[in-house]
Amino acid sequence: MSAHFLLELRSEEIPARMQAQARADLERLFRKELESAGLRPGAIPDAVKVWSTPRRLALIARDLPLATEAVREELKGPRTSAPPQALEGFLRKTGLSADQLTERDGVWFAVLERPGRATADVLAEAIPALIRAFPWPKSQRWGAASLSSESLRWVRPLSGIIALLGGEVVPCDIGGIVSGRETVGHRFHHQGTITIDGVDDYAAKLRAAHVIVDHAEREAIVRDGARRAASEAGLVLVDDEGLVIENAGLTEWPVPLLGRFDEAFLAVPPEVIQLTARVNQKYFICRDAAGKLANAFVCTANIAARDEGAAIITGNRKVLAARLSDARFFWDQDQKTPLAEQAKKLGRITFHDKLGSLAEKVARVADLAEWLAQEGLVPGADPAEARLAAQLCKTDLVTEMVGEFPELQGLMGGYYARVEGLPDAVADAIRDHYKPVGQGDDVPRAPVTVAVALADKLDTLRGFFAIDEKPTGSKDPFALRRAALGVIRLITDNGLRLAVAEGDLLAFFADRLKVQQREAGVRHDLIDAVFALGGEDDLVRLLARVHALQAFVGTEDGVNLLAGYKRAANILKKETWQPLPQTYTAEPDEALLGAALAEAAPKVEAGIASEDFTAAMAALASLRAPIDAFFETVTVNDADASKRANRLALLDLFRAAVHKVADFSRIEG
Repeated sequence: MSAHFLLELRSEEIPARMQAQARADLERLFRKELESAGLRPGAIPDAVKVWSTPRRLALIARDLPLATEAVREELKGPRTSAPPQALEGFLRKTGLSADQLTERDGVWFAVLERPGRATADVLAEAIPALIRAFPWPKSQRWGAASLSSESLRWVRPLSGIIALLGGEVVPCDIGGIVSGRETVGHRFHHQGTITIDGVDDYAAKLRAAHVIVDHAEREAIVRDGARRAASEAGLVLVDDEGLVIENAGLTEWPVPLLGRFDEAFLAVPPEVIQLTARVNQKYFICRDAAGKLANAFVCTANIAARDEGAAIITGNRKVLAARLSDARFFWDQDQKTPLAEQAKKLGRITFHDKLGSLAEKVARVADLAEWLAQEGLVPGADPAEARLAAQLCKTDLVTEMVGEFPELQGLMGGYYARVEGLPDAVADAIRDHYKPVGQGDDVPRAPVTVAVALADKLDTLRGFFAIDEKPTGSKDPFALRRAALGVIRLITDNGLRLAVAEGDLLAFFADRLKVQQREAGVRHDLIDAVFALGGEDDLVRLLARVHALQAFVGTEDGVNLLAGYKRAANILKKETWQPLPQTYTAEPDEALLGAALAEAAPKVEAGIASEDFTAAMAALASLRAPIDAFFETVTVNDADASKRANRLALLDLFRAAVHKVADFSRIEG
């Protein structure tokens, strides 16, 4: 026999940003409590389903057995000769007395008999346990009981619990809140309580009370409704899935509505308008048929208004107008001060106690950006423009607009530079010098931008490594791993021939490169094999070699050559030898390998020197048959010391030829 279980935890408004994790935590804790009691939901898909609204978390578990099975468990204890303290600890753990233990082969055993329990009793204990264990990012106490540190904590005051198994109330009490079968509907559309019979009528009765309990359904209503509202106005909604989820988490009965704002605000950069609408008001924005920002927004009401939302739209338009007025004020004020004048304020901002002010960092970046351009390391970059862009790249950090919206740093500097009449290359470099920020971010291609972006990231890395502030474990407070990945992508995507670093910093780049290339499908052991040769700090050349190596080791010749190499390396590792001084005439089978090495080695070197790594791999492939034949027909450890030394020397030459490409000892397989 089995039954369905319904749990609803009702409270004041749960922040939208916390709801997804709360759903996951509720399911995890519920399953943990069941499993510890030997219970499992049915095997059907979605046997456990979790929903959320701003005012409730709900869980439905289908086909729970009505009782747990009796369990017989045997626990192994200490040896009979162990100190008394060991036996006492075992007895405390099991709850048994010494005469209840069984001795077998000099070891104490405890046999525990656990009778079956009614599932309702298990749930009555599990519900308070999971509520008290719930890991909200922030929680609070409330009421008179909050004077005690032992009182109930929840994200917002908990006001009701529904707990029904097979339609019957599972009795439990936590913090004075007693479980039952009553809930409430929409705050404005429904008065009084709703009586729930069980799992099957829960969602339907709440829907009748203007509550859509399924968060995914509300998200679809927001997403589709916002697009439809924009389309009906001849516009295109700017998709924003994060905003969809947030609006669904703020409403129990979502109703998307389109409103308009004054066209005069369109003089403000579109990113500012979008951020103002999104961050402050949770509104979507729209574009016209030409792709330009339109003076329209879509808000999500939490009620079905009788006037079809006219009053709501008017109110939201007024609030947005006030926010946009602030943004326009910042935009106008910032333009009154040239960027060069704003830059003087950077001296008042500390970049790091040991690395000086932000003005000092900017000076270093300017020197480095100019040098990268002058030396031709970033081809096509004008040194003067690179210096100017670097000198101004952090200036918007002291503007009013970026003070209000830190997310716009760089972007606003680009706008202000363009308004000021600075060259486009300079404005673009200021705008994009933080890029690439993440793995999916665009990589700058414009030469001046590349020079400034590289200089900024390299200065950060060099500075923090110099003061020994390297990332440790999962800690990376200065985002140095992200900076290194940015440098790698700037160099490799633009094909720059730039030696990145030495020492610890080079090893750090190697580690980051492995991460990046592993995600791109390149084997980390091949990167190790190339790096192990040392002296390679040109990332473009290094990756070209790695990619050619990966292609080679995937061929039959590559697999067999690797096997031959490992066999040769193992023999050389075991033997301590010195080639004899006299000349030795090789046997015919040895001569085959010797001749092949004499022909292949120069080709390998020529391929490496010209960066034709495919040709170098082809030269290595020519050694596959000779090394196979050598091991088939020649005994390396010959009784004749002269022959033995010669053959070891020949294997050493083979290993050296292979090592011109990569350290094959690092390659797995």
